[in-house]
Amino acid sequence: MKKRLSLAVTAIILMMFNLTSASSVPETFSGIVKLRAKSVVNISTTQIIKEKTKPFPFLPGTPYRDEEKKLRRQSLGSGFIIDEEGYILTNSHVIDKAEDIRVRLWDETEYKATVVGRDQKTDIALIKVEADRPLPVAPLGDSDALEVGDWIIAIGNPFGLGHTVTAGIVSAKGRVLGSGPYDDFIQTDAAINPGNSGGPLFNLNAEVVGISSAIFSTSGGNIGIGF
Repeated sequence: MKKRLSLAVTAIILMMFNLTSASSVPETFSGIVKLRAKSVVNISTTQIIKEKTKPFPFLPGTPYRDEEKKLRRQSLGSGFIIDEEGYILTNSHVIDKAEDIRVRLWDETEYKATVVGRDQKTDIALIKVEADRPLPVAPLGDSDALEVGDWIIAIGNPFGLGHTVTAGIVSAKGRVLGSGPYDDFIQTDAAINPGNSGGPLFNLNAEVVGISSAIFSTSGGNIGIGF
């Protein structure tokens, strides 16, 4: 009788443990995506690169001189809206030396953006678009409350593929990458690729708890180590 009672109690405990474990793992992130994807924007920039070149071939009697060429280089990144009037957070390196900044919303509407301010030490920039309507906002959460092992969702513009959603966990906190005086990065295995920079990382409460900034990779693509 005691043995049967012991087995029954053990079975109940295991069942309760399984139910608790199952309830802590989300079946889908679609609710968060539907709620916040519209607050994420795609950013494209144009830089004017000046290069000095030497004319070739050298013609007899032509004086040797340097010539300056202006080259246009385009870059891609991500950002997220923090105020309905069009204020957008992104990485400072996304807009570095940009002559022209364009922001594309979820509905393919495109706006020219201006830089409000930027801080290279923290790699944060604030830009603004003059929209003709209130824009959906991504609320900020508390990144200090994150625990290693927590779920996070990344939304961004990798390789120009707008509003790509990936998910992973917090792999580590407080990583030092040698990128500046405020090194304190969240490491994640959520897929982050070129173009994700400046995009938000959401917790399960649909709050922004980080910004995709960098990856460690030997190939240039995601290998599960992002920051």
